[in-house]
Amino acid sequence: MSRPRLPIGTFGTIGFQTASNGRVTARARYRDWDGKSRLVQATGGTKRAAEHALKAKLADRTLFQPSGTSLSADSPFPDLVTYWLEDLDIEDRLSKTTRQLYERNMRTLVMPAFKDLTLREIGVARCDHFLKHLAKQSYNRAKQARVVLRLALGLAVRHEVLHRNPMDHVSRLRRPVSTPNALTPAEVNAVRAAIAYWEAGRSPSGPKPDGQLGAIIEVMLGTSARIGEVLAIRRRDIDVTSATPSIRITGTIVSRRGEPTMRQDHPKTAKSRRTVAIPSFTAEAVRRRLTRLEDTSPDALLFCSREGTPLTTNNLRRQLRHVLDLAGITGVTPHMFRRTVATAINEQAGVDLAAELLGHTDPKITIQHYIRRNEMVNPVTAEMLDRVFGKER
Repeated sequence: MSRPRLPIGTFGTIGFQTASNGRVTARARYRDWDGKSRLVQATGGTKRAAEHALKAKLADRTLFQPSGTSLSADSPFPDLVTYWLEDLDIEDRLSKTTRQLYERNMRTLVMPAFKDLTLREIGVARCDHFLKHLAKQSYNRAKQARVVLRLALGLAVRHEVLHRNPMDHVSRLRRPVSTPNALTPAEVNAVRAAIAYWEAGRSPSGPKPDGQLGAIIEVMLGTSARIGEVLAIRRRDIDVTSATPSIRITGTIVSRRGEPTMRQDHPKTAKSRRTVAIPSFTAEAVRRRLTRLEDTSPDALLFCSREGTPLTTNNLRRQLRHVLDLAGITGVTPHMFRRTVATAINEQAGVDLAAELLGHTDPKITIQHYIRRNEMVNPVTAEMLDRVFGKER
């Protein structure tokens, strides 16, 4: 009668062999997940030690069903990173910009701390310690590192290289308390004056102005659009002839590594695609810009280089910083105009309209990141307290 076949995931009788140097080898047949029986062995200084080492090896072997990857729990972390990036490319769900951002964050933030470790050595405590120390330097860096580390280790779990993701149990990152800053009307006018002075050619330094920076600021103030969205506005997106002039936000400008700057045919989120009625100061700036635009095609960009190519967001930021530095104005970024608009609309009509204008799906985002808190309590409280506690005359 033939010997009964081992069930999958189990091993047979352990045998021992002693070498001339006294080392003991423990051996056993193990039936893998593919149904094949393989000889597994381990050595130790004694029979008991060899048996213990073999059983530990077999215990690890039973945890996972082999997949198409050559990765194991003993693989170096950089091997997982390579495998993860290849998997991202196979899935092809991310935009090129996000794919490049993930790789950059992995290589610059995570790899320096994990490159000499095997996957088996990456546990909850190590990940938790890494993120807490990184958060002391920068909350945003820690958040970005957490995203890519969780994704890479999650892939190892899904492909049965690891049996759990240590990132599932790390402590929650605590965002530092901060208050969104926005410009006052007086500060906005100071920025306008500084740009007008520079565009008039009165500044002694810097490249010759082309008249676009002032119009870009007016469009940001009149639409709340992100700088990339403003630079992506085309002639076809503009309506300044109707009773209610408007601009449709339909794309953004992206600059990917190794590729020319281009217009992306969709903005940051689905709700970011919107049509915004523009105030008179924005409509006036757009009309002036349209008269100077040589390209009459519907897809011509409102703001572009002399060759008609897209402007880069980084160059625009540098130009704005240079112009304002000449005027002694510091700390103003393009995104601050978005917060300034959100704050103004919130004070005039409430947070729901501010969120709608900014293209946010959740007003909580608008409140937390875009609206400057008004510290002035309603002055009616002074009248009320006078009525209750006022001294008799």
